[in-house]
Amino acid sequence: MTITRRSTLALPLAGLAAPALAQNRGDPNVLRVKLFGDLRALDPFISPEYMARNHGYMVYDTLFALDSKLRPQPQMVESHSVSADRLTWDFTLREGLRFHDGAPVTSEDVVASLRRWAIRDGHGAQMLAEGNTLVAVDARRFRLTLQRPWALVLDALAKPSGLPAFIMPARVAATPITTPITDPTGSGPYMLRREDWRLGDRTTYRRNPDYRPRAEAPDGLAGAKLARMERIEWVVLPDSSNALNALQTGELDIFEELPPDLFPIVARNRNLRLAAQDAAGVQPIFRMNQAVAPFDNVRLRQAMRLLVDPSEMMPAYMTDRERWRDCRSFFPCASPFHTNEGWVTPNLDLARTAVQQSGYDGTPVVVLDAQDSTISSTFARVSADRMRRAGMNVDLQAMDWATLVTRRLSKNPVNQGGWSLFCSAPAAVDLMDPVSHIALRSAGARTALPGWPDDPELERLRDAFAFAATEEERKALAVQTQRRAVESVPYLPLGMMSLVRGHSARLNGILEAAIPVYWNITKAS
Repeated sequence: MTITRRSTLALPLAGLAAPALAQNRGDPNVLRVKLFGDLRALDPFISPEYMARNHGYMVYDTLFALDSKLRPQPQMVESHSVSADRLTWDFTLREGLRFHDGAPVTSEDVVASLRRWAIRDGHGAQMLAEGNTLVAVDARRFRLTLQRPWALVLDALAKPSGLPAFIMPARVAATPITTPITDPTGSGPYMLRREDWRLGDRTTYRRNPDYRPRAEAPDGLAGAKLARMERIEWVVLPDSSNALNALQTGELDIFEELPPDLFPIVARNRNLRLAAQDAAGVQPIFRMNQAVAPFDNVRLRQAMRLLVDPSEMMPAYMTDRERWRDCRSFFPCASPFHTNEGWVTPNLDLARTAVQQSGYDGTPVVVLDAQDSTISSTFARVSADRMRRAGMNVDLQAMDWATLVTRRLSKNPVNQGGWSLFCSAPAAVDLMDPVSHIALRSAGARTALPGWPDDPELERLRDAFAFAATEEERKALAVQTQRRAVESVPYLPLGMMSLVRGHSARLNGILEAAIPVYWNITKAS
């Protein structure tokens, strides 16, 4: 059975979307973007959801940022130094940084933000491990003191995704990590208009007139963040055909995660452009829930290594062969630590035998199918089909992405509203090395993402990587990490691919960055 996607084109815009979008069609000061989902959470330190991350980049700033070559560069920081023994790091903030409420950004805000961030983030937890200290020296200076050299200080502060180290007011950062923040005050280039934030409809941001960009030219996520648009709207249009029509009529400026079957239509329209959405790509994944049956059984997870076949599954979504790779590794092909060490060659017939030998007892495999996310839904349905062919009892449950994000937090058994499997596509920049790799986290409920793999040995290897003294040691530890992950199977990669956006030809200044951002963009009248 071959599963492909179909889109019904040329349908009218649904509901209230058409008049709302048409109202300001062509306005050069308004940018309208269809993202992959809806913003439902404002706390970028609690939610691993990329919509919360994208919101964070609109309203917050970071101490460091990655340039187009993925090198950390100062952002909020004016200068920094490290002692000869690499144990003491001193940082000075740029002058004139202010939050949206007019309050100055101080070192106290930085310290409070990083301490809250470090509770959930793997990098942050290592950076502020027991014995390490982070203190404000004065209003603009702060100091990190380590017990032993740690090679990833700047990488941690510049990490672009997962849980970026956004800086918020100390009064907001004082919110317990178990309580989501609701105050979106930041110091970034845009400000959230709470009165215009409507779930299921749109999220609106206004330009921050007091934002002080860096003097350097924009370069990836680094350099000047030039807020050239007065207003940016994230519009919720779950139906791809409606979104395509809005793009064609100029009611929408950017269509993120454009489904591949729409590429030819956009390419033929001289008023539109196709472009890579991110500089590093994404890794679609097959994510199993190890907290409940049936995937609490490691032998069944190992059987999935034979079932998950990128060469069979990737073309179901990405029909353009030039835009995906059969990258059989937990590390992206572009990673300096990429290795296929220990990888098992997929074979559906062998998978069927391995499922039987694992002791699988027919427990339903509940697959979450987020039908408004073409990527997630396509791979969920392909996965369901292959598991059925391997003799598994599959229950494919339709929902929207927002429901999936909530549902995947449940650790209940599948017969009590739980789940077994979902598919998503983490950014490659979240997966480049053992420490930054969000999907490899295997500390159970403490820091692992939903699916909650719990493997102390894999965690030991990840920790050792951060303290390795040489590049050779790090590469050797990456190989060991790969071998261990092949055994414990925290998840399975489906391949690598580039996401694509369709956008108006009137737009200029779209940055080639590790993740999509919306500063620096202008729109011709």
